[in-house]
Amino acid sequence: VQLQASGGGLVQAGGSLRLSCAASGPTFNMGWFRQAPGKEREFVAGIRWSAGSTYYADSVKGRFTVSRDKAKNTVYLQMNSLKPEDTAVYYCAAGGMIGFSTSSDDYHYWGQGTLVTVSS
Repeated sequence: VQLQASGGGLVQAGGSLRLSCAASGPTFNMGWFRQAPGKEREFVAGIRWSAGSTYYADSVKGRFTVSRDKAKNTVYLQMNSLKPEDTAVYYCAAGGMIGFSTSSDDYHYWGQGTLVTVSS
């Protein structure tokens, strides 16, 4: 599976961005992760491709929404009320595990990353 992420950019605190991740084919699970400078990669949000069940890190609950368009094999991450601490490179990832996982180790396919910068 090949993944192509897009949609990053510079936004002021309180603003919104929508990230997209186009996949070359359907998978079991899709996740969004992020990595800020000097920090480890962390889970942000994810979705089970078939059922559409969604999962979020506590830090983004109520602000971010993950969704998917099956016809386009595309996953979206709508990010609202952005904060400076959301600044990071965001990666989409795909995994074929049976149960949903928030561990990056369980995702075998990764997009190239897209930079999100939130200014204060």
